[in-house]
Amino acid sequence: MTQVNIIKEGSKVHQRLTDKCPECASKNLIHDYDSGETICGDCGLVLYEQTLDRGPEWRAFTQEEKASRSRVGMPTSYSIHDKGLSTTISQINRDAFGRRLPQSTRLQMWRLRKWQIRSRVHSSIDRNLAQAMSELERLSSKVSISSPIREKAAVIYRKALDKRLVRGRSINAIAAAALYAACRKSGSPRTLLEIAHASLAYKKDVARCYRMLLQELDFHMPLSDPLTFVSKIAEKNGVSGKTQGKAIAILGEARRKRFSSGKDPMGMAAAALYIACLQNNEKVTQKDIAEASGVTEVTVRNRYKALKRQLNLEIPNQKAHF
Repeated sequence: MTQVNIIKEGSKVHQRLTDKCPECASKNLIHDYDSGETICGDCGLVLYEQTLDRGPEWRAFTQEEKASRSRVGMPTSYSIHDKGLSTTISQINRDAFGRRLPQSTRLQMWRLRKWQIRSRVHSSIDRNLAQAMSELERLSSKVSISSPIREKAAVIYRKALDKRLVRGRSINAIAAAALYAACRKSGSPRTLLEIAHASLAYKKDVARCYRMLLQELDFHMPLSDPLTFVSKIAEKNGVSGKTQGKAIAILGEARRKRFSSGKDPMGMAAAALYIACLQNNEKVTQKDIAEASGVTEVTVRNRYKALKRQLNLEIPNQKAHF
């Protein structure tokens, strides 16, 4: 068994690994947990008198017990205004045995809870972050955004707050713009119109704040890929996976021929999916595709005709689906 020798010299602490007795070279070392001594089992030499035990004082026999007895709390999160480092006094007015607290104790807990909330949010920056993080959580839940993307949005909002870009602007608009920027950076298929509809701000304000964030924070956003929107449109119309694969192949061919450059990615994805539905004889109308993608039927029709002409696609029974 390897033992750790800790020697203090002035203010420095040195650690040395010992696996045998320096007197008789025996490896039969015995550690007494009660006295903290390490003793040689052959010659009886006391190697160390104050060995530190850095392990826990409790035992865990299974992985579930080890996880339940962990002393660490929740990880820090940027999507919480205080990063999750503060404590919270619960609203449950009962003790550890489930008994109801007396009136005097409940009043005391109410006063402590009030001052604890005031201590957490005591400055204008804290109040701003509390409102913004609450709005980010509401937006993420409404448009089904994952936690990692919400964390990125919180980081973007904190950078904007540090540069004083929030002053004089709507907190809801900045939060929605930060969430849209995080979706763009992560490649998540969310449009500005979707986030603006879920937000409490107007689309014009969200778009203005988004452009301001790109300019002031020097962000370089990747171009939107039409491939990321195919599955989203297909799920709303119940399109099969085989048809989705054909639509992706059509978009890949359009990219190789540089036809998709400068085109709206949502319109391109809608048109490619519509063509794939015609080729696989799936009865989905242009109106259904347009409503699922958020573009007009005219856009779907124009992109459909352009793709058909540029890629020389053969589409059977195309008139039956107009």
